[in-house]
Parts: sequence; structure tokens; C-alpha cells
Amino acid sequence: MATITASEVNKLRQQTGAGMMDCKNALVEADGDIEKAIDILRKKGQKLALKRADRDANQGIVIAKTTEDNKFGGIIMLNCETDFVAKNEEFIEYANKVLNLAVAEKCQSLEDLKAKTIDGRTIAEGVTDLTGKTGEKMELAHYEFVEAPRVVAYNHFGNRLATILGFNLDNVANLDEVGKFVAMQVAAMSPVAVDKDDVSSELIEREMEIGKDQARAEGKPEEMVEKIAMGKLNKFYKESTLLNQEFINDGKITVRDYITKADKGLTVTKFHRLQLGA
Repeated sequence: MATITASEVNKLRQQTGAGMMDCKNALVEADGDIEKAIDILRKKGQKLALKRADRDANQGIVIAKTTEDNKFGGIIMLNCETDFVAKNEEFIEYANKVLNLAVAEKCQSLEDLKAKTIDGRTIAEGVTDLTGKTGEKMELAHYEFVEAPRVVAYNHFGNRLATILGFNLDNVANLDEVGKFVAMQVAAMSPVAVDKDDVSSELIEREMEIGKDQARAEGKPEEMVEKIAMGKLNKFYKESTLLNQEFINDGKITVRDYITKADKGLTVTKFHRLQLGA
């Protein structure tokens, strides 16, 4: 049996909003696995409010940008140990150099990006050099990209959260404004996929299992369990897939409704969201 520490219990509590003892018991049952513990809490009917922004995490910077023609966009997360270093000018300058190179070279993976050179040093080596200067562990933890007819980048104030997304069309009136608000939607609502058909089978299976367990825990007849779980899954789609979410600027319409007002054929092809601590 895994030893459960107070910091692990507190981490789960911050992520879920559940009580301390509930978190401890769930971790014990999950043998220390936080993701399993989250599922256990959900299955037992705990009212969870995931607080991704408040998770314990490394400090650093998250930034996104596009090429001048808006056909390619990249987003990176460069981690360090303290907020003090994250606000250091040299740290920020280096992060921007890395992102600029990633976008200019249209890098296709994190490994590809780390192998690129800045001032005669690979980026992997450059990050190590920064570690030597600051005395803090640093890591280029994430890099994602989107290539599409129109790509939009959004950087949230403070450089702790950023998003990029692609549209299937370019020549659409007010697309700059539409892109800005949809990118902000991704930042604020953290969808798991563009549409319900893009949700992984593993995640669908997980949500169905949770729904079934909740229905059984509520004493529902076994013949109703599948139907109830499907209802919960449809609610999940509405809350967690971008095009089906309520639009943050007008709760009476969905994001799909908002986008198609600009052009009936317009849709989002792909998005990425990076946030420190998430």
C-alpha cells in the first residue's frame, strides 16, 4: 500500500474541491494514483470543481504566436522553479527566441524544436545553460502547433496561459474578432475536443463508467443505468467540447452558433491550450 502524504492530499483537494478526508480515502483506495482518486471521488458522487489554475505546478512562461500570414501557429511552455525567475528578463527573452524559431521553422514536434540552434547552441543546451545561470531547474516542457487556412493565437495576461486554434476558412468577414473570442473561449472553458466526434474512445468509456456507477449509487434500476449514463455523456459533450459549449459572451448560443454566424461553412479544425499547473 502506498504511503499517502499530506501534500498529495492537499493537491487532490485543490484539483477537485472535495473534503480532506474524502481526498485521503480516495488516494488510499487508488493506491496513490491521483487520476484514479479523481474518478473514485466522482463515482461516489462528490461535487467536484476542478480548479486547474490553482494546481501545484512548476512556474514558468506560456506563450503563443503565429506566422505573419496566420497559416501556422506555435505555443510553448518553458518551466522554472520560482515566479521570480519566470519574470526575469533573460528568461522571458529566451522563451520568445525559442517560440520565434519554432514558428519560423514550422517545427513539428518538441524533439524537433529542442534540436534547433540559437546562438550556436541547441535549445536543449540553451535551457541547460540557463539552469546554470539561475541555479534553478528549467525545462522546455511543451510545444504544440496548428497549421490551417487561418490560425489564431491568444496570450492571457501574465503569460501563464495561452491558446492556439485553426479555422478551415480564411476569407471570412470579421474572422479576426471571431478568432479572438473563440481562442478566449478555449482559454476560459478548457474544452477536451473540438466536437463530440473528436473525443477519444477512452474518455467516452471513462465518462460512461462514471455515469453508470453514479446511477447505481443513487439506487436506479439496472435497466435504466445505461440510459442515465448516456444522458450524462451528452451533458459532458455540451460542457466539454468546444463547438457545443455555451458561448462565454452569450450563454443563449453555442460556440458553433457563434462561428457559423460569420460563415455557415466555418469551423475549428484544431486547438491547443497550455496552462501552468494544468
